This record gives sequence, C-alpha cells and structure tokens, in this order.
Amino acid sequence: MEAGSIFNAMLQEFDGAARLLGLDPGIWKILTHPKRQITVSCPIQMDNGEIEVFTGYRVQYNITLGPAKGGIRYHPDVTLDEITALAAWMTWKCAVAHVPFGGGKGGVVCDPTRMSRRELEALTRRYVAEIIDAIGPEKDVPAPDVNTNDQIMAWVMDTYSMHVGHTSTAVVTGKPIEMGGSLGRREATGRGVMIVTREAAKHLGVDIRGATVAVQGFGNVGSVSADLLSKLGAKIVAITDWKGGVYNPAGLDVTKMLDYAKQHRTIDGFPDGEPLENSELFKLDVNVLVPAALENQITMENAPDIKAKIVAEGANGPTTPDAHRHLHERGVFVIPDILANAGGVTTSYFEWVQDRHGYFWEEEEVNKRLESKMVEAFEDVLETSKKYKTDMRTGAYIVAINRVATVTRMRGMYA
Repeated sequence: MEAGSIFNAMLQEFDGAARLLGLDPGIWKILTHPKRQITVSCPIQMDNGEIEVFTGYRVQYNITLGPAKGGIRYHPDVTLDEITALAAWMTWKCAVAHVPFGGGKGGVVCDPTRMSRRELEALTRRYVAEIIDAIGPEKDVPAPDVNTNDQIMAWVMDTYSMHVGHTSTAVVTGKPIEMGGSLGRREATGRGVMIVTREAAKHLGVDIRGATVAVQGFGNVGSVSADLLSKLGAKIVAITDWKGGVYNPAGLDVTKMLDYAKQHRTIDGFPDGEPLENSELFKLDVNVLVPAALENQITMENAPDIKAKIVAEGANGPTTPDAHRHLHERGVFVIPDILANAGGVTTSYFEWVQDRHGYFWEEEEVNKRLESKMVEAFEDVLETSKKYKTDMRTGAYIVAINRVATVTRMRGMYA
C-alpha cells in the first residue's frame, strides 16, 4: 500500500502493539495481509436510460474467529485501500468486543445523493449479485455504513434470499425490525460510545454529570452519543455536522436538535446557539471530545489545539498516528475507535444470533447485554494498557491481536 494510505495508518498501529506483544513473525505476516479482496463492476441502467458502470469492493481481511463482519458504504471517494483498512479495523474491533466474527468491509464508488431510489435499489441488487458467492450467514455478514441504511440492507437480504432460494435473515444485520432486525441496533454504536466515555470518566475521576462535551458529526453515531451522554447529565456544548455547527456554553438541547436535523437534514442554522465552524470545534475547552464523522479528522495540524481530557473515537480512524502520539504524550485519554464504537458490531452480533435462533429479545435485554460486553471490553483494554505501560489504543490492539493470534496458532496452517 502507498505511503500515507489509510491501510498504512492501521499497520503503524498494529506494529507497535505486535512488538510489545512479542508476536511470532509468521503470525505477524498472516495478520498484516488481507485474506480476500474482491473488485466487481456493477452495470445498471439509470433513470435516463443510460448505462453506468459502478465499481464495488468487498474485502474479507481475516476470518479466523468467525464469518467476516462489516458494513457496506456508498461514497464517491471509496477506494480499495480504504475498504481494506476498514476491514482490518473490523477484525480488531470484533476481537476487542469478544464476538465470534472476523473483519470485512464493502463499498461502492458512487454518489447516492444524486441517485433515485430505483437506481439505488438496482445498484444494491447488482452489487450483491456480483459478490454473492463470498457472502452468507456463515461466510460474511454485511451491515449498513456511510450512506447506507436499513432499507438498503433489506434489498441485500432479499437479493441474497432470491439467489439461495429461501429467506435468509442472518445474511445481513442492521435490517428493519419487521424482517429480523434487532431492537436497539440503530442506537448501539452511539450507546457504546456513551458507555466507554462514562467508564473513562469514572477511571479519571471526572464527574460525567456536568462534564462538557463537543461532538463532531450528527449522523447516527454522533447524534445518539450526544443524546445519551446528555441523559447521563453531561452538558453538550458544541456539535458540528457536514454543513455547519452550533455552540452554546450553557448546553444544547439535543432533543430539539434531533427534531431540527430531521426537518433540515443538518444542524446548521439551529437557533439556540452561536454558529460554529468544524475547525473551531477541536479548539474548545471541554472535558470530552467525540469525533464521530470520518477518518483523519484529528491531525498534527489541529491536535495541539485539543483541550479535552477524553477523546472518544465514535468514527473509524478519526485520528492520525502522529496526532494520537501527540495527544497521548500530553496526557489526553483517547478511547480508540476499535473499542469506542464496537457497540454497533456487538449488537450486530446479537441480531445475527437472534436471526439464527428465530427468537428475538426485548430492547432492554439487548441494551443490558451490550452494557455488559462494553464494560468488559473497556476493562480488558484498560488493564492491558496498564500491564504493558502503554496507551489505550495500543492496549486495544494487544487484546485484539492476542485473541486472533492465539486462535490462528491453535487452528494451525492448512496446506
């Protein structure tokens, strides 16, 4: 992979932890190479009658612990490098969360904001048809990601089911509740961010009630994190999204903001605060910063401005390796993405289990199980980081690599 690639950033994080762990060189080689990378062409007829050909990817990075697991994103900037890095992160995330999945990721290079519902359905069905041999409840279980949702997952499930000749609900997670989705799944990633932020505050002796919080991103993860943290008594003082942001030192009413965002598809212009640029968000003097937007948002350009004591990575890969080192050296407690946002994949695992059993849990049961898994994962990573006298990110990688490496050794080499 080229220098500066997202996959390279993942390798840097991996290497530091693998060295501390004293990882066997052979296992090291296995765990730094994706198992399978699939590139497909997806021709579809657009509404104007013209044929467009979209490029799609599906990467299964590692399936040692179980079926590959990971979302499908629709975005004009999707690359194979990005999808490979995200599939690797999913491998470590599943291992940290202690769920029996490997890591996968998918993506299609397209701009869904310029496509009609019919075009999106046609693209989804063609993409699934192209990767059909690689996915399945025992092989690779997709989920929603950037610019995809429960409706798109419904089309994925239906397309797969049509090909295999029977209804297969467990092929995909993040589905509508009516067709085998799990209660609590939509809020799960944000709920997980809230749980580990609460645990970090407890560990650092910060009272979460009254703690000030700034959130970057007001999509599913950012909005749910903000809402649940405010319900714990935290004061959400700043939120930004793709278009703009708002700041109110007295605290923002997240419930009102959710209604406003539903109506306007952005929080830009929300009346109960001052306008805030995205670049200004990181400079605010707050207790907690939640980057819940896209990759590489915290860099060496803005990391020195960060005053937060806790950074809870709601997004995947929001902090560059150099910026992370800088924050750690300054004593900022960074809860890494592979731990902080593992609530989504944990509840996806619950959904998969419920689908396979054909028996569904109440939302309270889902949330209770999620709470237990996230607290356990946080404590594992915290204890490991103390044992190896390192930061939480390296601690999380050590936990994850050790779990995957142990099973890789037990399974042995098939030749």
